[in-house]
Amino acid sequence: MFAAIKEQHKGVDVCINNAGLAHPEHLLNGKTSGWKNMLDVNVLALCICTREAYQSMKERNVDDGHIININSMSGHRVVCSADGHFYSSTKYAVTALTEGLRQELREAKTHIRATCISPGVVETEFISRLYNNNAEIAAAVYSKFKPLEAIDIANSVTYVLSAPPHVEIGDVQMRPVEQMM
Repeated sequence: MFAAIKEQHKGVDVCINNAGLAHPEHLLNGKTSGWKNMLDVNVLALCICTREAYQSMKERNVDDGHIININSMSGHRVVCSADGHFYSSTKYAVTALTEGLRQELREAKTHIRATCISPGVVETEFISRLYNNNAEIAAAVYSKFKPLEAIDIANSVTYVLSAPPHVEIGDVQMRPVEQMM
């Protein structure tokens, strides 16, 4: 992917890591394959894309780039549902990785910024995929309150990217007004 970006666009100035998934794999009896898939997508892929984006910026002397990790409120608190406990651990990892990235970028004496955007419930295919496309479960989640929409997260990305060069917005936490957890 990064080779194609280099060929077509010369490189990456802004990287938005937005992949994420969950499986209802409990800690006491979950499937290792489900845990591994969550780690591969939510943690390892994010790290690989971050590394490649940074290398692209460094090769081209881009000193004002930005790496944005779309995280989750589950990376800041653990919900009372065993279906989400392992997923939450991967999102806590994203929180820690974003701060570690910020520190490494400062040590590298670069002005590349790192931001973590953590939304609560967003109306996407996430919930239906979590429960194997069970539309009833997804509808039940979304009927409790008005969820965030994709445009809300896009607007937060625009806000972060529009900050003056001397401002680094490290963390944005956002959720629907009526969301309890």
